[in-house]
Amino acid sequence: MKPVVHIVDDDRSFRTATARLLTAHGLKVEAYESGDQFLACLPDGEPGCVLLDLQMPGKPGLQVQREIRERAPLWPIVFLTGEGDISASVEAMKAGAEDFLEKCTSAAVMLATIERALSLCERQRAEYENLQERRTVLASLSTRETEVLGLVIRGKLNKQMAYALGISERTVKVHRHRMMEKLGVKSVAELISIATSLGVVEPNLDGKGSPGGLSL
Repeated sequence: MKPVVHIVDDDRSFRTATARLLTAHGLKVEAYESGDQFLACLPDGEPGCVLLDLQMPGKPGLQVQREIRERAPLWPIVFLTGEGDISASVEAMKAGAEDFLEKCTSAAVMLATIERALSLCERQRAEYENLQERRTVLASLSTRETEVLGLVIRGKLNKQMAYALGISERTVKVHRHRMMEKLGVKSVAELISIATSLGVVEPNLDGKGSPGGLSL
């Protein structure tokens, strides 16, 4: 699926000229005259980035940015302004904007910035898809494999896990091997990294939860 550059700007002449420039360089472009118009038909699931005007009638750019972050968090946002508002640019960058350009910037700089934004979108989508695949695998683990996962993350030895779970050490090894094989990892370090990226949280073993239980 070819990524789309979404231009959101109330300045018709700038919007048209920018769309022509990007199209001439082989990019797919959609243009909108306001943040409200863009948000009303916000595409779902496709790759792309947003060129977003800071000052527009209706919803200002910063508010549109917040809504994009909620509904399409993988899309990089590049702010455009004709005023060079430093305080607004700082706020936009803190909120996750990829870049902040003045409208008078050169075509070369704009194209380079958009290419970076689209590359970032591609990386973020790949990471997200990988994360979702791992969530699916994690959910497919058996109850015992999930318990072993929790104990491995806590640094327990096989014999300690066997005692905590009331099973033999040999059985622990079988569950551990199957669990790591399903998750596609070969070391505890990899396992911890995946568990961290998935937001896996362990309850304290104080009698209120099962040994090594996980909260997903």
